[in-house]
Amino acid sequence: MNLYRGATALFGLAFLGIGIALLVVTAAAGGGVVGYVLGLLFAALGVGRLYLLWMRTPRR
Repeated sequence: MNLYRGATALFGLAFLGIGIALLVVTAAAGGGVVGYVLGLLFAALGVGRLYLLWMRTPRR
């Protein structure tokens, strides 16, 4: 189960990083609706995965 949780966290961070990079590159290139939307969606996907992983963690 630790491998699954680690992989989920890794993919969540990767999606978050891709989303932030898309937003930065889009802003640096002068903007574009598609770039901003995709950047926000990727970032939201990463944050959502990390949030759900954190919420499913058993508390002691």
